[in-house]
Amino acid sequence: MNIRLRLDAIVRSLRRNGTSTIADLAEEVGASRRTILRDISALRDEGFVIHSEPGRGGGLQLDPQSLQTTPRLSVAEVFALLISVASMRAAGNLPFTSLADAGLAKIEKALPSDKIRDLRRFLDCLYVGELSPLVDISDMGAMDPALLPAFETAFLKKCHLRFQYCDANGARTQRNIEPQAMLILPPLWYLVAYDPTRNAFRHFRMDRISTPQCVPDQSFRRRHVPFAANVSPIRNLPR
Repeated sequence: MNIRLRLDAIVRSLRRNGTSTIADLAEEVGASRRTILRDISALRDEGFVIHSEPGRGGGLQLDPQSLQTTPRLSVAEVFALLISVASMRAAGNLPFTSLADAGLAKIEKALPSDKIRDLRRFLDCLYVGELSPLVDISDMGAMDPALLPAFETAFLKKCHLRFQYCDANGARTQRNIEPQAMLILPPLWYLVAYDPTRNAFRHFRMDRISTPQCVPDQSFRRRHVPFAANVSPIRNLPR
């Protein structure tokens, strides 16, 4: 059992049983007493309030009102929250804007420094604009949940992205591209990429992309993307 699963199992056990001893927890999760003591310390660092009663009949107790105060969020998860708020703001459909921004700021501040660095690099690839009213969105579909984790790896590690693409006529092709930016034109989302085979930039609607895979042995360099005048980086949006 890895450390995260073990910590979660300890919290569940303490909530379920009320009081547990180090020995009971060690037997339940299959770890040594020393490991359990380290795990209890780690849980306290995460914000859980765990009381310790020494002596016969004592043990460990988790405060019933105790909650984890340090979020265990990946860069992709925080990025998903940020771009969801950004897209709603760009569409003019974000109630309680100040509360949403305050909550996201708290989450970002709680992240480790390496995740904050990755998050900022990821955000630098995100742009928002307005969709032309002439664009047909009647065939808009759902986006593949695998897109964002694949994008995170491809953008941060600057590796090629391979995927299946279905164009407006229903024709399917396999693409191998250099991801350069993500563009939100509510309600459509686009991957902006440089296609080496065509020696040109291409916009791929994300709801038409499937089975994305990173190609780690194929790297690329960031290029300047020629966006239209009404497109802005997410960091330049008014708050």
